[in-house]
Order: sequence, then structure tokens, then C-alpha cells
Amino acid sequence: MKKTSPSVAQPRVRLQHPRKRKRTPSASRPFVLVNMAMSADGKIASANRAVISFGSRKDLAHLYELRATADAVMAGARTIEEAQAKLGSGGARFERLRLKHGLNRFSVRILVSGSGSIDTQAAIFGHHAGPLILLTTARAPARKLKRLRELSDEVLLCGKREIDFGRALKHLRRKWHVKRLLCEGGGELNDALFRAGLVDELHLTVCPKICGGTRAPTISDGIGTALLAHASRFQLKSSRKIGDELFLILRPLP
Repeated sequence: MKKTSPSVAQPRVRLQHPRKRKRTPSASRPFVLVNMAMSADGKIASANRAVISFGSRKDLAHLYELRATADAVMAGARTIEEAQAKLGSGGARFERLRLKHGLNRFSVRILVSGSGSIDTQAAIFGHHAGPLILLTTARAPARKLKRLRELSDEVLLCGKREIDFGRALKHLRRKWHVKRLLCEGGGELNDALFRAGLVDELHLTVCPKICGGTRAPTISDGIGTALLAHASRFQLKSSRKIGDELFLILRPLP
């Protein structure tokens, strides 16, 4: 997850207009993009999570430009809390860009918390731009669910112990008309999407830093795969160097 700011520079990374790209491999679910910034050694935060953002202003502008192509933006509860993220548009310039792309002024915002443990005082609950949806499971306590329903436009229970993302994405497509979904981490959420074969495009910003640390999170943590044969396989579609950062776009192999 990249920490957001209401004021960003204007440099652009070339993006393909959403109408010129295959929006979804299936009419029943959204086209899913994952967007992450990582250090040269693959970390998305320091080992103690004190540092959770190290991309440049160019990278931050890239994040908002990607959001401006998506009907919805999604992130995990821990990422939301640590970054104090609101999953907003990024300001008037990016809202105009959304309208130019034929989208609503604000995106649907999706929180993921399998246990429902997200802090109800998190900044995102006080930010009222775009519908707010929580994906969780039957593990979430009834009292906590009641409060979360008061704070959200919808709380969707999609699984007993683990979130069934296939089911959740179909619901988002059907009820909320989400055709294009941007996921901004963290690593456990990304891992679940990779393992389910639900990632259609991966955007990576490689930053010229080495964080180190055995416990430092990466773009895909969680359960992972036991065998290399089961790993998600991607191919590089484009790369662009801007300043000292490398912007990559990867898509899954058939």
C-alpha cells in the first residue's frame, strides 16, 4: 500500500485507457489489477512496519492515475490502518480524469478484514467520498459487525473462515457494477488473489532502496505456494524508467 497525500506532483506514467483494454476476462467478475511499490529487494515496508511508503511523488501520481481508471479500489484492514488510508480520488484533477473515463466521480471503496478486526476509528470511516464496503467472514463477532454495518454501505460475509474472493468479486460486479477493480495490498490480500487466479494485471514500481529484514512484508505474503509449479506465472508487458524508479506492468500467462 502506498501512503496517500492530497497534494501530489503532476508527472505521468503512460496508462492505457480503460475502454481500449479488455476490461474483464469474464462478464461475471471485475478485471482485477494489483498495484504495489516495492524496494529493490521486494519489500513493501520495513521489518517493523515503521516505514510503509518509499515511492516518489511520481509513483504516488501513478497510483492516483490508476485509481482514476477503476470502478473500485480495495485494500486490507491492516494496510488501511497503518497508512491511515481513505482510498480517495486524489483530488479534483483525478476526479476530472475519472469523469473523462466515463466513471463516477468517486470510486467504490472496499475494505477486507477476514476477522472483522479493523479499528472502527480508522480514518477511512470518517471520509465520505464513494460507497464503503467491507468484506469479511463468519469469524467476525456479531457486536463488531453491528458497528461496522453502521459505518459502511454494505458488510458482506463471504465465507466461514476465509474470504471467498471469487464469490465476493461476482457480488461486486452484479450489485455495485464494478467492472474494473484496483487492489492496493497488503501482502496477505494480494496472496489470496494470486492463489485464486484472480489477478489480471500487476503494476509494480521498483524503488532504488534495500530494506532487508526477514520479517519485512513483501507484495505477496500469507499462505503462499509450496511448489514452484503452483506459483502464479506472469509475463512482462511493459517497463518504463522514470528517474530512479522502474514502472513495470505484468500480465498472467495463459
